[in-house]
This record gives sequence, C-alpha cells and structure tokens, in this order.
Amino acid sequence: MLKHIVQYSIIGVLAGLLLWGMFWARGKAGDEMCTQVEVDIPNAGSITFVTRDGILNELRNRNVHLVGEPMRNINTDKVEAALHDSEYLENVDCYKAQNGKVVISATQLVPVLRVFDGGASYYVNARGKRMSATASYHADVPIVEGHFTKDFTPMRILPIVDYVNSDQVLRSLVSMYCIKDTNDIFVVPTIKGHVVNIGNADNYVNKFKKLLLFYRMVMPVKGWLTYDTVSVKWKHQVVATKRVRAVAQEDAYDAS
Repeated sequence: MLKHIVQYSIIGVLAGLLLWGMFWARGKAGDEMCTQVEVDIPNAGSITFVTRDGILNELRNRNVHLVGEPMRNINTDKVEAALHDSEYLENVDCYKAQNGKVVISATQLVPVLRVFDGGASYYVNARGKRMSATASYHADVPIVEGHFTKDFTPMRILPIVDYVNSDQVLRSLVSMYCIKDTNDIFVVPTIKGHVVNIGNADNYVNKFKKLLLFYRMVMPVKGWLTYDTVSVKWKHQVVATKRVRAVAQEDAYDAS
C-alpha cells in the first residue's frame, strides 16, 4: 500500500514539474521581442507586384507594428485582418515562429477577368475581389466591357467565362465580352464582322451549342459577312440580323 502511495506521489510531483515547465516556457516565449518578420509570397512568379516592403508598409499604415514588440502582444489574427483588406492580396496567413520571428504568407491576387467600366479598369479574382489595373502589371485574362452594379456584378458572367475557357473551340472563338444590360450579354468573336447576343447569363451551355451549329450549317452557305448580329438568347431559335453596312476590307499586301 505504501509503495503505491509513493508511486502516486512521484507521478504527481513529475506532473506538477511538467506543468510548471510549460508555464515557464510560455512565459519566457512571451517575454521575447519580435526581431524579424519573414514575408513569403507563394505565387510570386515572373511578375511580382507584392513585395515584403509593400506588406510591411501596409501594416504600418494600419498602425500594426511587429519588430520590437513583445511576442505576447502580437495578434496574428489582427495582422491577417489588416492585410486581408489589401486589394493586391488573395489570402494571408500569419503565425509566430521561434527566436522572435513572425512569418507572413501572402498570396498575390489571381485575376480571372479584366473589366473596363466607363473610365475605370480593374481586375477581378474568382471571389469577386477587385484590384486596380496599373501600367506596371498585365494579366492575360478575358476582357469584359460594360457597366456593372451591386445587383449585377462581374461575378454573374464568370460561369460563362469559365465554360468558354474549358472548351478548346470556344476559347479560340471568343475575343471579349460586352455587357449592354442584364439581358443583353454580347460575345465578340475572333471571326470578324459580327457579334453574338447570348441574352442573360442563364442556360449558356445550350446557347453556345446553338451558335456552333449555326456556324456549321448556316454561315458557310450565307456567307460570314452577311450578318452583323447573331442572337441565341431565345429558346429553340437563332435570329440573325442582316448587315446594313459592308465590312471594311483591308487591302492585300503588295510586295512591289
């Protein structure tokens, strides 16, 4: 009986020492000062528009200071929230490492569309976040022209763009998109001479199927410059409007 009591006492003392050690280590870690901020940009490539200095400046502008601060006072959630509002960032993760180091992993925004809306031009990512277009950065993404509102945002046509990009034929066919209103979305094809009205953003798969069928069965017979508008916005029919003005023809190259 005495033997068991001694064993339990030893276990209790060891557990107490372990618990004290954990609190002591935590206290020592909390007394550490932040001496280094490591910034990692996972998707930095040939074009990098997010830099370490830019990240740190953004934090300073939002009154978030790291170097020289006690590690216990650094709130990584606050750091992430401050950078999340930056238009240039897709995602941010922040955590504390050993030896007074704070690590920030900042993913550059990945644009999927470039929008021209009046005098404004901006990029949009897959979640609808906007980034101002500047001369220092260019992304080869589909172009959308039109006026958007809070009720009709560029995100409404993103499924159409994704569908076109997933099809090799359509991807080579579509040049850009023009939005007149919510019921008149125009596709500008690479084939010169006409535009395609697909109507609203619904049922676009069948609309493109009708368009390709029209291209195969009608256009070779009627001529590719016969119509200025091809509309597939209505069910079970394609309506083509004959051109009024002739398409300007470029002069053939004369080597002499």
